[in-house]
Amino acid sequence: MPEEVHGPPRPQVPPATPPTKGPTINIGEEFGTAKHNLPPVRILLAAVAAVVIIVAIVAFLQRAKPQAAGTIVHVAGVQIPGQNAVLVALTFSLRNPGEKSLWVHDVKGKLVSSGGEQTADAVSAIDFDRYYTAFPELKVGTQPALSPEDKLHPGEQVMRTVIVSFPVMIDAFNQRKSVSVVIQPYDQPVPVVLTN
Repeated sequence: MPEEVHGPPRPQVPPATPPTKGPTINIGEEFGTAKHNLPPVRILLAAVAAVVIIVAIVAFLQRAKPQAAGTIVHVAGVQIPGQNAVLVALTFSLRNPGEKSLWVHDVKGKLVSSGGEQTADAVSAIDFDRYYTAFPELKVGTQPALSPEDKLHPGEQVMRTVIVSFPVMIDAFNQRKSVSVVIQPYDQPVPVVLTN
């Protein structure tokens, strides 16, 4: 028995015709490339160099600078008996040439010797009299203490003293390369460093 097909007859698809030749697009010559959109390399490099130079000049002129300056005027050191340490009184002048007040946040001493570099916190001003009683040599040439929270007004100049302890013998201290007072203000990124 012959098979019967139900439903609409299938349409006949015409045979594929070969494509006709139309306009061609040369994709190798795009206009979105650097060759067409950017200036010549020399001009581009000159512009980049100019921007780098301007940024370097501005950064140099705007760099952080210490707000105050001064000098160490007297250094007195004594050996602490029975310990491998010295107490050092550093007397210095400090001047604020800036336009705003300098608030002292932290005070340290720094010793550079043949054994390396050492940093120590300044002792509390409350203990000065006790140290002067135990070591009268420390009191020679001293001034009032510079403490955290002290304020130096614009244009003001003061003479102050800090006492620090370094873990070296007195002979090593006397043969030091340098000793410094490091004052860190509250609102400045760069500390004030006074070196002798």
